[in-house]
Amino acid sequence: MHPRIRGLARVRATARCGAALPAAVSRASSSKAKAAPPEVVFSGIQPTGTPHLGNYLGLFLPFLELQRSTPASTPVYLSVVGLHAITLPQDPAALVRDRRNMLASLLACGVDPERTTLFLQEDVREHSELAWFLNTIAPVGRLQRMTTWKSKIATARNANSEDEVSEEDLRLGLLSYPVLQAADILLYKSTIVPVGEDQVQHLELARDIAQVFNRAFGDVFPVPETRVVPQKRVLSLRDPAQKMSKSAPNPLSRISLTDSPKDIATKVKGAVTDSTATITYEPDTRPGVANLLTIWSAFDEAKRSPAELAAAAHADGWGAGKLKAAVSDVVAAHLAPVQDEYRRIIADEGYIRVVAAKGADRAREQAAKTMAEVRAAVGLGGI
Repeated sequence: MHPRIRGLARVRATARCGAALPAAVSRASSSKAKAAPPEVVFSGIQPTGTPHLGNYLGLFLPFLELQRSTPASTPVYLSVVGLHAITLPQDPAALVRDRRNMLASLLACGVDPERTTLFLQEDVREHSELAWFLNTIAPVGRLQRMTTWKSKIATARNANSEDEVSEEDLRLGLLSYPVLQAADILLYKSTIVPVGEDQVQHLELARDIAQVFNRAFGDVFPVPETRVVPQKRVLSLRDPAQKMSKSAPNPLSRISLTDSPKDIATKVKGAVTDSTATITYEPDTRPGVANLLTIWSAFDEAKRSPAELAAAAHADGWGAGKLKAAVSDVVAAHLAPVQDEYRRIIADEGYIRVVAAKGADRAREQAAKTMAEVRAAVGLGGI
């Protein structure tokens, strides 16, 4: 086994038992406590498909809160990660459109390109370069135990179960994309990476890779903080056992940010609920109804919880029909100003290109510095 891969195994083992790392794994240790690295925020989103309500509530709004609340001196990066998108088959013309649409959607929702470095991942070649360096220390067995690749393939194939997916369906890019994700994070020396619970496993890998690299080659990377973002988990309208997804084959399963009020009403009206006549909030036994209540709660001006909304609807004798009508109305009303801004931005392709170019220029400044350190650390910095 490669010694740096053994190092990764040791990091995992010592993290579980709380033991000190062996001296042999480290180049040198200091008796003085290290100063905390400066805070840097990084987040990424794939450009596949038009953003939907789950993206808006689960990623966009939490990111906007970070953009608002972090000090002005804290760098904030937001990348549209096209290299991740191509780990599954894409139509090239559609991918060009989706990348542009995602940038426009983020801007329409409130991402400030003056405050946040907003850029296309593929415009900064250091992402793929660092990924290769990290691939040389990432253990294949660890990647094979990741829980997401089977679900991605199953969703893309519209398989009924992940059990229908075998390793014969797996491609190297999809297997190793958590390493690229680690490169995305470490390239900017990120310390704060807001993630949902489904991405915690990937961030743990990024943390471990950073530690192994530092012990093998010297301290280059801060170890990023796992910050699980409180999220509204929005489920598929057609299958409330699954979360709302851009890659789900049935477009009626999700509410896109660009859907008209009529489209929203049609999709919500067709949402799977159950045969119980009254409204109650019981996520385990009535997931479809609970999902609608969760969506309504996210936009409720009175900030009522799903359970409080269910109690009010129950007291008024509502059934599923009235609940669906109320949810349609509140979603359409909230998205209307976002859609107005989106239509204005998407019509100005020159503005979108300028934002992307300026963001890439800013991102490259830090990316180039990091890669110069990485190359020098591993012995490829010059002769």
